[in-house]
Amino acid sequence: MLSDVDPEIAALIQSEQRRQSRKLRMIASENDVSRAVLEATGSVLTNKYSEGYPGKRYYEGQQVVDQVEQLAVDRAKALFGVDHANVQPYSGSPANLAVYLAFLRPGDTVMGMALPMGGHLTHGWSVSATGRWFRPVQYEVRKDTGRVDLDQVRELARAERPKVIFCGGTAIPRTIDFPAFAQIAQEVGAVLVADIAHIAGLVAGGAHPSPAGHAPVITTTTHKTLRGPRGAMILSDAQHAKALDRAVFPGLQGGPHNHTTAAIAVALHEAAQPEFREYAHAVVANAKALAEALLDRGFDLVSGGTDNHLVLIDLTSKLIGGKPAARALDRAGIELNYNAVPFDPRKPFDPSGIRLGTPGVTTRGLRPEQMPLIAAWIDRAIAAHDNDQALDRIAAEVEELLAAL
Repeated sequence: MLSDVDPEIAALIQSEQRRQSRKLRMIASENDVSRAVLEATGSVLTNKYSEGYPGKRYYEGQQVVDQVEQLAVDRAKALFGVDHANVQPYSGSPANLAVYLAFLRPGDTVMGMALPMGGHLTHGWSVSATGRWFRPVQYEVRKDTGRVDLDQVRELARAERPKVIFCGGTAIPRTIDFPAFAQIAQEVGAVLVADIAHIAGLVAGGAHPSPAGHAPVITTTTHKTLRGPRGAMILSDAQHAKALDRAVFPGLQGGPHNHTTAAIAVALHEAAQPEFREYAHAVVANAKALAEALLDRGFDLVSGGTDNHLVLIDLTSKLIGGKPAARALDRAGIELNYNAVPFDPRKPFDPSGIRLGTPGVTTRGLRPEQMPLIAAWIDRAIAAHDNDQALDRIAAEVEELLAAL
């Protein structure tokens, strides 16, 4: 038993379990996995080294592991309706790096959403290797709507002729127009990559349009809305499959994490069940209800609301920065993250906004009728951000709600 071998770590894990159970976990990229996913993650498959792919390994003893990985691959292909799936990337960033290795050479042009607008570091942002080794160009959102300006995307693509175009990101509260991006990519001869790390579970559950059939390459993490372990996948059409496989192995990494692969397979199996579709639509319903309740309380939401699991709040009008607001909310039992908002005048480490999502609270069983209560707690906590006693009272109310679920 872990408690016998290392009581310090065992105690810390127990503390984290208690912490998670007592808080509204509203970080948009977090969720609660099932007991089955946890069991697979902690299995003896972690003992096995498996460089290569099923049927083409560099180590013996792969009779079982090959079946595990092939099952994960087949389930990913069926769930997302694609020709090919690679389930070996360790996380989302290496999955995106594999795209660069597969289709670009250093100095080539890559196009993605600017990080302050809601994009991801690995879409060519300057502090990332992808922005240092390649020539990045970034598109933005409109100031008046907070939404992607597809006319600007088209003009930029025509002027810069990128070899790869990324759509998707980390703080996009609106539906991604995959057909429009596909048309632009086709016009300039670019490979369109849909990064659906945040919305993969919504796509799988039919609560967000799918990029399959529009983007020949799709990257995603396997946690977040998909509710699996911390891993990643690259999905693609047949034409791009070989280059992507070679980029993952041997291009970027060695042996895959077989215990994670098994847990991904479990999560994909769960996502194929009818109840997962209900969950995915409930995530969106909760986010929309929460957005409406926040608007009713005078909060400014980027793009005016949400179509998915994510709400991005600009706190400028509340006269508080995102960091102190996030810290106050954490003490109040509401866990989220501070986040830049489009055209943010503040620095990234002390931005104007906060980002929150509904995957975790939906998994816990909360419904749209409870979202106004959460909005009220958020409002109270921000107003009393420097009053520890007031924040502790909110935390007690949060814990009481969660204990009753």
